[in-house]
Amino acid sequence: MFDVDIWQEIFSTIKKNKLRTFLTGFSVAWGIFMLMVLLGSGNGLSNGVKEQFAQSAVNVMWMWTGETSIPYNGLKEGRQVKFNNQDYDFLTTKSKDIENVSSRYYLPNDILYAYGKEYGSFETSTCYPSLKDMENINIERGRFINDMDMQEFRKVVVIGDEIRKALFKEEDPIGKYLKIGGVPFNVIGVSMDKRRNQENNRAAYIPFSTAQRIFNGGNRVHTFTVTSKMVQTTEEAEAITEKVRQDMALRHDFDPKDKRAMGSFNMLTEYIRTMKIFQAINMFVWIIGIGTLIAGIVGVSNIMLILVKERTKEIGIRKALGATPFSVISLVLLESVLITTVAGYIGLVMGVGLMELINFGLEQATAGGGGENVFFKNPTVDFKTAVSATLILILSGAFAGYLPSKRAASVTPIEALRDE
Repeated sequence: MFDVDIWQEIFSTIKKNKLRTFLTGFSVAWGIFMLMVLLGSGNGLSNGVKEQFAQSAVNVMWMWTGETSIPYNGLKEGRQVKFNNQDYDFLTTKSKDIENVSSRYYLPNDILYAYGKEYGSFETSTCYPSLKDMENINIERGRFINDMDMQEFRKVVVIGDEIRKALFKEEDPIGKYLKIGGVPFNVIGVSMDKRRNQENNRAAYIPFSTAQRIFNGGNRVHTFTVTSKMVQTTEEAEAITEKVRQDMALRHDFDPKDKRAMGSFNMLTEYIRTMKIFQAINMFVWIIGIGTLIAGIVGVSNIMLILVKERTKEIGIRKALGATPFSVISLVLLESVLITTVAGYIGLVMGVGLMELINFGLEQATAGGGGENVFFKNPTVDFKTAVSATLILILSGAFAGYLPSKRAASVTPIEALRDE
């Protein structure tokens, strides 16, 4: 370990130049503080957007029909395109890019729900069991629709938590019967959106096959919700969308380029594109933060050069008395590392602390029933980043002191004693 006398001399030098040391340290502390704030803010935005994407699987795609706007194969424009149950069979068995499929047959929004003397109008989603994972439906009580419900056309329903409160009050709804459009349905589960989205909590889910049979759906399918295989680029995701569009165009005789004949939205394309944007933002944040830190390190290096200049005679006397180049280098280098590390650590703690404080405020707001739509979640800096920043500080301090210390070690005793 280094001699205690060296440390005593370093602290003595710092005490003699308090203002200069403070200003030097402040530039370093500010640089690392800004780096932590920028990284934390970048993480907060990224986590917030990921939270929004978490409402559904990131590889989910929705498809719906309209009417043709381009003549095709002798057929005029203005023709209605209609999905059917055979399309479901095709997507589940023959489409290589599709993993899971759920059909939907729309019911009127004003369809009446009734239990005892309580009633109200709520959204009804007709679906397959696979929708639970595709749209991340959280089951608070009971269970979701299963394959047996589909095969046996069971009159079962999963209600949102707001429907439970409106119709059942404090009563446990599981196993009870409510009427949907005058038809009794057995409540098998209660769903609750973890983000407290009131729209999702006012929705109910019934088997698609049951809805078609009871509400005169025939063979009609209004929309498909599907999950595609995971890919890494937007080009691959768009290729999947285009392939599915071509397949459906072939089945229903419309031009694949006719966007009005069939609409689609691929979440995976948007997710990949958004994540790439945040990767670029994160890289930009590191560049700005490290640039700010380098400005502080340059200041430390300049101050150390001035310090060496002021102590040239002292260094010459040391060398004349037998001081080795290593002892001279270590004296300057240790002072530079000490100032940089201590000041940087203070900036690090303040930056991380500020982000933790902001995160605490956001958590309290969310716990109090607000903040569910805020695009800013958990703006903290992880442990690996903090360790990396600490290592950067130590290396930066060593780099800042290296050139001045090398210059000090190269001074000969005669040149030093002649210095004015």
